[in-house]
Amino acid sequence: MVPLVYALPTLLLLLFLIKLLYNRPTTKTDLPPSPPKLPVIGNLHQITPLLHHSLHSLSQTHGGPLMLIHLGSVPILVVSSADAAREIMKTQDIVFANRPDVKMWRVLLCDLKEVSVAPYGEYWRQVKSIMTLHLLSNKKIEENRDIREEEIAVMVEKIKNMEVYSEGESGKKFRKMLGEFFEVLGSLNLEDFVPQLAWVDRLRGFNAKVERVAREIGEFLDGIVDERLRSQSNADDGGRREDFVDVLLKIQKDDKIGVTLDRLVIKALLLDAYTAGTDTTATVLEWAFTELVKHPRVLKKVQDEVRTIVKGKQQINQDDIGNMKYLKAVLKETLRLHPPIPTLVPRVARQDAKVMGYDIAKGTRVIINAWAIARDPKVWDDPNEFRPERFLDCTIDFKGRDFDLIPFGAGRRGCPGIAFAMTTNESLLANLLHKFDWQLPNGENEDDLDMNEQPGLTIRKKVPLLVVATPFSV
Repeated sequence: MVPLVYALPTLLLLLFLIKLLYNRPTTKTDLPPSPPKLPVIGNLHQITPLLHHSLHSLSQTHGGPLMLIHLGSVPILVVSSADAAREIMKTQDIVFANRPDVKMWRVLLCDLKEVSVAPYGEYWRQVKSIMTLHLLSNKKIEENRDIREEEIAVMVEKIKNMEVYSEGESGKKFRKMLGEFFEVLGSLNLEDFVPQLAWVDRLRGFNAKVERVAREIGEFLDGIVDERLRSQSNADDGGRREDFVDVLLKIQKDDKIGVTLDRLVIKALLLDAYTAGTDTTATVLEWAFTELVKHPRVLKKVQDEVRTIVKGKQQINQDDIGNMKYLKAVLKETLRLHPPIPTLVPRVARQDAKVMGYDIAKGTRVIINAWAIARDPKVWDDPNEFRPERFLDCTIDFKGRDFDLIPFGAGRRGCPGIAFAMTTNESLLANLLHKFDWQLPNGENEDDLDMNEQPGLTIRKKVPLLVVATPFSV
C-alpha cells in the first residue's frame, strides 16, 4: 500500500490539474484595453470624486473609445466616443437595457422603484408609461403652460423686489435635503465594489448619512401623499386642479395597469418628478448664466435676440421662444459643456455581447461618459470653448438621435423628460434675459469666475454663482 504521506500530494496535484483543465477557456476572450489594476481594489485608487474627469484621463492613456476597468470586483466598460455609445444605446440597446442593483440605490431610491433605476422589464415599462402619459408628454406640457407661466411670473417679481425665491425654513430645508441626496447618490460606496471593505463605509459614517438622507426624503414624500389624501377627503376640494399626485392615487385605486401601485411606488415616481424637475433644471440654468456672464458678447447677443422678438410685450409665449434660435443654441452649448449627469446612469449587460470587436461579459456595468464625448476634438472644433454659434448651422441635437451630444442619454433608458426639461429651461432663460440685465457684483471680472465643479450625481458649480439683476424697462 502506498504510504498516505506520498498519496496525498499526488492526489492534490491531480485535482489541481483537473481543475486547471476544466477551467481553461475554450475560446480566446478579446477584452477592451485596460489600465493596470491592483489586487482587491482594482482601479479604485485611480478614481476621483469627479468621475467623468478621471475616466476621461484613464481612457486617453489606457483605453480609447472603449476601456475596461475594475472597481474592486466589478468590471466596468467605459464608453468615450459617439460610435461606441451608438453601439451600446442603439445597435445593442436591448442587450444593455438593465440597471445595476446597488445597495445604496435600494436605500435612497425606494427599493429601485424609480423609473431611472428600475430593472428592465414589465414593471419599468408600466411606470415609464405612467410618467410619460400623465406628466411628460407634449400634451401635458401644453396643458400645464399656464401654471409654468404663473410660476415664472412669481419668480420674476420676487427678483425685482430683491426677495429670495424659495424663502423660509421649508425652502431652505428642501434645498439642503436635495443637495445631500444628490451628493450621496453620486458617491462611490466601497461595499458595492469591495464587500470586504464594507466596514470602512460604516466607520466613516457614510452608511449612517445614506440612511438619514433616505429617511428625510421618505418623510418628505409621505407628507405630500398624506396631504393629498386629506385634501381629497375634503368636501370643499372640488375646484382644485388635478395634478400628478391625484393621477397616481387614482391609478392606485383603479388597479388596472398590471403592476401594484403601492405607496412605495407612488413615492418613487414623485421622487423622479421632483429630482428631475428641480435639481437638473437649476443646475442647467446656473451653468448657462455662468457661461453668459463669463462671455459678455454672447450675453448681449442672446439678450438682443430675446428682446427683439418679444418687442416690448410683457409676456413671452411658446411661439416667441420657437423663434429664438440663438437662445436655443446657448442652451445646447451649455448642455454640451456641462451635462447635468456627465456619466449618465450606468447600464448593465443582460447577456454576453460583442462590442466593436471586444467581448463583454454578462453582468458588466457600462458607464457612458457623455461629458467626454461632447468634448471630443475629432467632432468639435475648440471643444472646451463656449461658442453657441457652432449650433446655428449644425444639425446635431440632444434628443438621443445624435450620439455626439447625449446629455439626456438615448435609447430605451434615455431620459423620458427631455421635452419637459427643455421647455422649462427655455422659458426660464428667455424670461430672465428679457426682464433683467445681468452682471457680476462689485466690479468682479469675468475671468475670475470659479468654474470648478461640485462632486455629486448632478454636477453643480462648486462655488454658487452670484450675479446682480437690474430690472429692464420693457
